[in-house]
Amino acid sequence: MRLVEGSASVADVNEFVARLGDIGDEFDCAIQAFDAGYVAGRAHLESAVEHANRAFERGENVARDPAVEILLYAAGRRQINQALEMGVSEGEQDVVVAVDGEGETAASAAVSELLTPEDTLDASDREPIFEFFSISERELAATTASLTDIVRERVALLEVEK
Repeated sequence: MRLVEGSASVADVNEFVARLGDIGDEFDCAIQAFDAGYVAGRAHLESAVEHANRAFERGENVARDPAVEILLYAAGRRQINQALEMGVSEGEQDVVVAVDGEGETAASAAVSELLTPEDTLDASDREPIFEFFSISERELAATTASLTDIVRERVALLEVEK
């Protein structure tokens, strides 16, 4: 798996997602874009990709498209419409794009052409993550686990909820 970080100006979400899909088809990769504000670090997306790949290997996937399965695991949700909140929206935004598959190196290069390079995974505003994953400051304070660890737990729990 490779991550491509940057800012994107998305005029039409469907067109942007379709372009990513075309790149994925061209290079035989699953490509999923996220609003970086909802991503709790690289380990969060690595875990989502691993779980999605395992679901496909076992025939336990919910979605037909591997990129959508990655989104479901990253969001820790079974419903696509709920998971889409983590995706890109119209306007200027920080994004991180997960690229996974045989041609991920070339696909990552093609995806990077759609973005203005920028570090997006080290956002200081953690509020969207707290809200989306229903994590409280109290929960975080009650453990030695990091915010990323708690989010990864939510990702892993999706398998239990299937």
